[in-house]
Amino acid sequence: MTDDLLARHRAVLPSWMPLYYAEPIELVSGSGRRVTDARGRSYLDFFGGVLTNMIGYDIPEIREAVERQLRTGIVHSSTLYLIRQQVELAEKIARLSGIPDARVFFTNSGTEANEAALLAATNHRRSHQILAVRNSYHGRSYATMGVTGNRGWSASALNPLQVAWLHSGERLRGLLARLDPADRVAAAVEDLREVLATQTTGDVACLIAEPIQGVGGFVHGPDGLLAAWKEVLDSHGILLVCDEVQTGWGRTGEHFWGYEAHGVTPDLITFAKGIGNGYALAGVVGRADVMESVPAISFSTFGGNPVSTAAGNAVLDYLLDHDLQANAARTGAILADGLRAAVASLDHVAEVRGKGLMLGVEFVRPGTTEPDPTLTARVFEACRAGGLLVGKGGLYGNVLRMGPPLTLTEDEAREGLAILVDAIHTATGTATATTATARVTA
Repeated sequence: MTDDLLARHRAVLPSWMPLYYAEPIELVSGSGRRVTDARGRSYLDFFGGVLTNMIGYDIPEIREAVERQLRTGIVHSSTLYLIRQQVELAEKIARLSGIPDARVFFTNSGTEANEAALLAATNHRRSHQILAVRNSYHGRSYATMGVTGNRGWSASALNPLQVAWLHSGERLRGLLARLDPADRVAAAVEDLREVLATQTTGDVACLIAEPIQGVGGFVHGPDGLLAAWKEVLDSHGILLVCDEVQTGWGRTGEHFWGYEAHGVTPDLITFAKGIGNGYALAGVVGRADVMESVPAISFSTFGGNPVSTAAGNAVLDYLLDHDLQANAARTGAILADGLRAAVASLDHVAEVRGKGLMLGVEFVRPGTTEPDPTLTARVFEACRAGGLLVGKGGLYGNVLRMGPPLTLTEDEAREGLAILVDAIHTATGTATATTATARVTA
C-alpha cells in the first residue's frame, strides 16, 4: 500500500530527498503521456520525470530496442571493449551537435556530464577559474554545486573551483530587469567585461550556462545573449559550455538545441535526461582538441553501457523520424497561448514564459513581483487533484514548470490546459468565467 511505502521511505531514505504532494504518490504504470498511481488514479503527465521521459511511457520502439540488447546477454561490458550501440549513438550526437570534428564522452547523469565538461575545460585552459550564471543549476556533485547559482540547491560551501557570477537575464527582478529589453544584451556584456577585469586573473577556463534555466524556473535571457558573451570569451580564449540537459533534443520547438536561438556554437555541450527516456544516459560532446585535453586515463563504468545506448539510439531515431521538434512547437503554442489568454487579467501571475514544451508560470502576490510560493503550492496540488502532474521550481519556489513528453498530442495539450486553468482559478479564488474563456481560446 502507498501509505506503508511512505512510512518505509521515511524510515530508510534521507529527509533532504523531497517528495511531491501533501500525500505522495507511487506511479505503478504508464502509457503514452499518462501514468497511473498505486490507488488506480490516472494522470496526464506534464513533467515527464523532470523532463526525462521525453518520448513518453511504454513506447514499443524503445522497449524493443532494449529487449533486443537484453536478449544478447550483455547488459554491461565496460568501455574497455568496443560497444557498437555506443559508437553509433556517439556518431549521431556528434553529427547533430553542430561542432566540427566532435568527440563524445558518455556518463550516467547530467551532473556527471557537467563534471566531465569542467574536467576537459579546466585541463585545456590549465585554470580552475569558471564563469557561471546566477540562478543556474548544474548538478549535485561538489564541482557542479560550485557552479550552481541557486542557494536552495547548493548543499555545500566547499568548492574545488574559483567561480565568478554573471547576471542571468531575469526579466522580473534584478539589475537587468530595470532596463529596456533592447538594452539588456549590451548591459550583460558590460557586466561580463567587468567581472573578467575585477574577479578573475584573466586565464578563465570557461563559462557554463543553460540556454534556459531549468531548476531556476525556465528563466532565460534574450536571444543572442550567448553569442554576445562568446564574442568577449573568444577574445580571451575562454571556452563556452552549454548545459543542454533540459533544453536539448528539440524541446524548445524552434531549434534542436537551446543554444541555436543565440546564433552561436559552443565549445562543449552537455546532455542528459531525455536522450535515455528514463534509462541512465548522459554525456558531453565537444571540440576534439578540448576533449583530448584530459591528461590521464578516465572512463565511466556504466556510462554509455549497451542497454542505455540501445535505448538512446531508439529515442533519437524516434525523435527525428517523427519530427518531435515541430510537435513541441505546435503543442507548446497551444499551451502558451491558452495560458496567457487565461491569466491575462490575473495579477497573481507575473509571467508565462518558456519555449515549446518547456513552459513556466510564475506566481506573485497581487500587484507586486513578490514571489508567492504558497499560492504556487495550492495550484500544484489542484493540478494533481484534477489529474495533471506538473513540476515546481524557481529561485523562490513560486514557478510551476511544465515539460511534457515531446509526443504530446494537440488534444492532450488542450486537456492539460483546461485542468491547469481550472487549478489556477480554484487556487486564486477567481471567477470561473475566465476559465471557460480559456477553454474556448485553446
